Amino acid sequence: MKNKYIEVVKKWLADNDSVNLENLVENSNAAQKTYFAAFDASEVACEAAEAAAAAVAAATAALAAADADRDVANWVERYEELTNDEID
Repeated sequence: MKNKYIEVVKKWLADNDSVNLENLVENSNAAQKTYFAAFDASEVACEAAEAAAAAVAAATAALAAADADRDVANWVERYEELTNDEID
């Protein structure tokens, strides 16, 4: 896929009279808008990826905490089974 902004510049380089100054300026402005829009989109994608990573980390921590709670509950249950003693 060819970049239409680069193609205008290449055309001008090949023949300076083929593209006038106004067209070059318009081409430059349009290229900058496209660049900044793409940059903004990539920045948003990075933010989304970071948020997803944070969500995964939080979910992992929650699972670890739940596992720890289950472990403690299992040990208490095991103690009660072995001692026939219920903890109040």
